[in-house]
Amino acid sequence: MQDNIYPWGHHRRFNAYAQYFKKYFGERVQKLSIDAGFTCPNRDGSVARGGCTYCNNESFNPSYCTTNKSVKQQLEEGIEFHGNRYRRADKYLAYFQAYSNTYKPLEELKEIYNQALSTPGVVGLVIGTRSDAIDEEKLEYLAELSKDKYIIVEYGIESCYNSTLEYINRGHDFENVVKAINLTHNYGIKVGGHMIFGLPGESREMMLAEAEILNKLPLDTIKFHQLQIITNTAMAIDYKNNLERYNLFELEEYIEFIVNFVEKLNPNFVIERFAGEVPPRFLAGPSWGNIRNDQILNKIEQEFKNRNSWQGKFAKL
Repeated sequence: MQDNIYPWGHHRRFNAYAQYFKKYFGERVQKLSIDAGFTCPNRDGSVARGGCTYCNNESFNPSYCTTNKSVKQQLEEGIEFHGNRYRRADKYLAYFQAYSNTYKPLEELKEIYNQALSTPGVVGLVIGTRSDAIDEEKLEYLAELSKDKYIIVEYGIESCYNSTLEYINRGHDFENVVKAINLTHNYGIKVGGHMIFGLPGESREMMLAEAEILNKLPLDTIKFHQLQIITNTAMAIDYKNNLERYNLFELEEYIEFIVNFVEKLNPNFVIERFAGEVPPRFLAGPSWGNIRNDQILNKIEQEFKNRNSWQGKFAKL
């Protein structure tokens, strides 16, 4: 790469989320998680009950996220929380994270989203949801919002293989995800995706092959998580009873794998996260110890440097 400037316009060897936002907004932007009391079609019986086998939302909700507080109160407390822990940002994105955050009638969604957008400093919405909880009426509304606000819909893809999606009780197939992502993109709305690596029954070769499948999708951002076995989930029971189906990543193995994967990944995809992190008390399986996400990121960037490699070096587009 000439002068070590990569296609995304900076010196880091992957299309990094922090630099993307700095370029987009001209300054640092902080995401603030919100639990707005949504449920999920995979929990309330409309698709299934019990939810995805790996899911326990308590394992990643910040302390200020509770449904007995209004959206506005959660955002205000989130601004104070992050202001005390980190250097203060002046712009914020309301991150609707817990469960399926388009899974209400449109008029209710408007009230919830408008409460967030009317909070001082909030410049946009990050909406986590499922591909079977979206429709054209909702997308028309979000497309209108996106004309003067930053709006992105993030879909849980998790796996590109229907056999895996069925085993983890996802409640929809990969084709449903592809349809939702394409439809959202066609409405001019930014689209994010979320993948989990290490799901039961998937070999390393299967997981690597997913890069080429994902490259065909019109994604703006993508997140990667290594599978972690979380307490109080159906997967924690399955892991105990069917250990042979699971091949969880050791830390150094994951570093090698994720760099291999990203080398094959579309360089236009902004990578928001390489790995997941949950409090140790929620882990019912192996742990990587006390290592934090910033330390994992340092290892990943060092591996890219050691290889003289970068995101998309071997991508087939």
